[in-house]
Amino acid sequence: MQNSLFYITAPSMEVAENIAEQLVDKKLAACANIIPRLKSFFYWEGEVQSEEEVLVLGKTKTSLIPELEEEVKEIHPYEVPCFISWQIDAGHKPFMEWIAEETRDAVNKKDK
Repeated sequence: MQNSLFYITAPSMEVAENIAEQLVDKKLAACANIIPRLKSFFYWEGEVQSEEEVLVLGKTKTSLIPELEEEVKEIHPYEVPCFISWQIDAGHKPFMEWIAEETRDAVNKKDK
């Protein structure tokens, strides 16, 4: 079973908590950590901008990443939410097993 980390930025603690809670409640993520007060600099609409943001960092099954991304796009207030993921190469085996146990199986798109 392959697991992944995901990284999402949010405009506020309230939005970050909502995203984290929904992803864990729907068993798309085993857990989500919130790191407050990021200062993000980015190029948007023709100019450099900066905003205070909040980071949601979580763990899930790699097979759930497409569904997790779709859920984030539905609930996130940004027009283009920051959502990235990467596979976990190694980790404490009991923790890696816990991630798999606490997340659901991926849903076949044809079954939806």
